[in-house]
Amino acid sequence: MFRILYQDDHLVAVDKPSGIFVHPTPLGRREPDCMSRLGRQLGRPVFTIHRLDRATSGVLLFALSSEAARKMCLLFEERRIRKEYLAVVRGFAPEAGRIDHPLRKHRKNPAVDAVTDFVRLGTAELPEPVGRHDTARFSLVRAVPHTGRMHQIRRHMAHISHPVLGDTRYGDGAQNRFFRARFGVRRLALVAVRLAFLHPYTREDVSVVAEPSEDLRATFAGLGWNASLAPCSHSPLASSTL
Repeated sequence: MFRILYQDDHLVAVDKPSGIFVHPTPLGRREPDCMSRLGRQLGRPVFTIHRLDRATSGVLLFALSSEAARKMCLLFEERRIRKEYLAVVRGFAPEAGRIDHPLRKHRKNPAVDAVTDFVRLGTAELPEPVGRHDTARFSLVRAVPHTGRMHQIRRHMAHISHPVLGDTRYGDGAQNRFFRARFGVRRLALVAVRLAFLHPYTREDVSVVAEPSEDLRATFAGLGWNASLAPCSHSPLASSTL
């Protein structure tokens, strides 16, 4: 059973676990997916609006009709949805920044614009050597993607040499192994913690929030981080428009 974070006559949001596909895909023909499982849970069809990587957890929104799906997809296309993520990354990330780096979906595709803002919420250093580094350094960052490219946050953080921990595709293998052994976290350390938008039917502001999983919360606490999900009032991200 999925944990329902928000539901009305038109939309439903769930807390997606790490390791499950959003919808049926040839990559996992025999594996469960969120769309099918949620449809069975609610006893009615649901319609996809956006996607999260299989390895990413957190807020995942579905529509309860094709019309609602069209309206919400238009908000995503017009970039009128605010998405916020928490990520644990390698090293001491800058205090804040904007990554404006075009990305390709596949090698043969042209690069398209991709923009992510981020704010560093905390740092930690452990006196243990990892790979070629004398100590293990980590940062907790809040990331706000303004576009929705494939693996955007993972690729953007790797682009600035601060890959997300647990990322076996774009990350640092030595750091991943240390992180897994030291904290017992066997997943990508990336969570979609907030999705905010103006409801297309009620015209009310909606903000759906998901807490990080228990293993990540324990890791945050062990590293001395208080990962509050409240918007950072001192941050330029807090004033960005939907």
